[in-house]
Amino acid sequence: MGIVAKGATCSIDGCDNVGARSLNVVKVESAGLRVSTSGKRAVLCREHYREYKKESKGDRDLERARWD
Repeated sequence: MGIVAKGATCSIDGCDNVGARSLNVVKVESAGLRVSTSGKRAVLCREHYREYKKESKGDRDLERARWD
């Protein structure tokens, strides 16, 4: 059972929504979001996950291109 299934809240500063996804803290911070956790994983709510996807689209496209 993962941390999202256990009912973790969003790790972004000032947000207390229910978490939807768990991502690497370094990737979330590189997308410009401020994380309030000191662990390896950051839990993001639905709204912040959408924001993360928009901000990291270029990086993800480059990452995919390396494998093709």
